[in-house]
Amino acid sequence: MKQKRIWTLAATLTFAGLTMLTSCSKEDNAIVYPTPTPEKPAEPSQVKPDYLKAGDKVALISPSYYTPMENVEKTAEVLRGWGLEPVIGPNVGKVVDGRYAGTVAERVSDIRWAMGDPSVKAIICNRGGYGTIQLIDHLSLAELKASPKWLVGFSDISTLHGLSTRAGVMSIHGTMSSFLAKGGTDATSTLMRDLLLGNVPRYELPAHEQNIEGQASGVLVGGNLCTFVPNLGSQADATQGNDLILFVEEVGESMHNIDRQMRILQMNGVLNRCKGVILGEFADCGTEFTYGSVEAMLHEMLKEYGIPVLCGFPGGHGDVNLPLVMGAPVTIDVRADGATLQFNIDGTQCEVRTADITATVTPAAARMVMAGKHE
Repeated sequence: MKQKRIWTLAATLTFAGLTMLTSCSKEDNAIVYPTPTPEKPAEPSQVKPDYLKAGDKVALISPSYYTPMENVEKTAEVLRGWGLEPVIGPNVGKVVDGRYAGTVAERVSDIRWAMGDPSVKAIICNRGGYGTIQLIDHLSLAELKASPKWLVGFSDISTLHGLSTRAGVMSIHGTMSSFLAKGGTDATSTLMRDLLLGNVPRYELPAHEQNIEGQASGVLVGGNLCTFVPNLGSQADATQGNDLILFVEEVGESMHNIDRQMRILQMNGVLNRCKGVILGEFADCGTEFTYGSVEAMLHEMLKEYGIPVLCGFPGGHGDVNLPLVMGAPVTIDVRADGATLQFNIDGTQCEVRTADITATVTPAAARMVMAGKHE
């Protein structure tokens, strides 16, 4: 009997040891993915800043890479021609580390200066490039919401659009000084001007072979893919809400990196929260796979979700960059014969047929420089 108890005890200890060993083995070899902690979603009720009127002040700031002062001054002249009063940020024109438009503190200071001045009714960013991710933790959503005003820009400015949406304030994904300095008479510039003045575009787009038909309504979020995806989980992450209409554009990226960024959105549940997707321009992007286009590649991913996908919206780094109201409630209607994008906000609704808009072709090398990909 004593020997039997010894054998039982030994077996128990052996089994426990094996269990412990197996447990340790699993811990050592398995990849454990942390469960993301849900953040506060984007506020469902977004404030639309007041539209501008003649004589209103518009601040010009550089939150990312520097812009030559010549471009800023030419943009100021364009704004004066529109009947608006440009004011230039105190730190605009500075160059730090060869590319940044000032230190982090200086760039944040110019944002606060423009946001805090009640006489400034809108803010136009001079350029994208890189650098707004450095500003996220230096700005609070409360201060952005305290004085709602239009913020205009694209590319790296997608970070600031995310912050604005999270703060509950609409903003404009639109052209900047790098383009306005050319004269401001092209459709990209004049439609952005008209939107600031209260003329809201209702876009009519031609059919696209990679469209996925359907109708959906939701809050417009997104922007430049490689800019907003790294912001997931931060206070600049506007994709945390539900009922999203996701807008995506890119420039100078490989197909595999675009796929990688979209997979990150997928793994974080963002695509499950989308009611629809708008694919903008994918200017000078790679062709290393045989899909034929970036849109065709993304069609294969997005068709699983049973949501409408509107392809070919002329927004982003292409030659035509039509304005979008980020954080606004929108409706997309994708049909066999074309598509419609409507902003469900007040203002004078104006039909814009995107197929009728043309622009002078910009050399790829120049686009890369303006996007901050090359210098």
